[in-house]
Amino acid sequence: MKEAASIEQIELLLRDYHWMKKEVDRLENILYGRSSPMRSWGVAQYGIEAAMPKGSSGKSQAELMNMDIREERLYKRLEKLKERVYAIEYAAELLGNERDRVIYDCIIDGMSFREISYHIGISRNQVKKAKETILNQLSQKSQFVHLLNLEKSA
Repeated sequence: MKEAASIEQIELLLRDYHWMKKEVDRLENILYGRSSPMRSWGVAQYGIEAAMPKGSSGKSQAELMNMDIREERLYKRLEKLKERVYAIEYAAELLGNERDRVIYDCIIDGMSFREISYHIGISRNQVKKAKETILNQLSQKSQFVHLLNLEKSA
């Protein structure tokens, strides 16, 4: 029963990926005045950029204490959504074969079964079966479930 609930939660998260990604950008613009692209996390820098001191992209402890109630609420929502968006994007790495990764990427891009089947050249029923397989694989991967903190909310 718990497995079925987590599959439903994962499916809901995949469906909600687009608005969560947009909300992360919006909240970063409100709180920091800009959004930081997730693809640049952990990217090495060269030349003068590597030598220059870097500020933290997060809020300092003093800034966190001086936030008003709304900013604090927005900051907490931003951190939660960033974790979920990262987990959803990371999940493709946990899938076994390349075709499943392509189907997964198409699903989080919001493509319909018909569009995916046309794109890959398989039937809609095969796409539905592949989606079920993907959801089962992800629900079995403890790394992914842990990243989403689904144990706490289940």
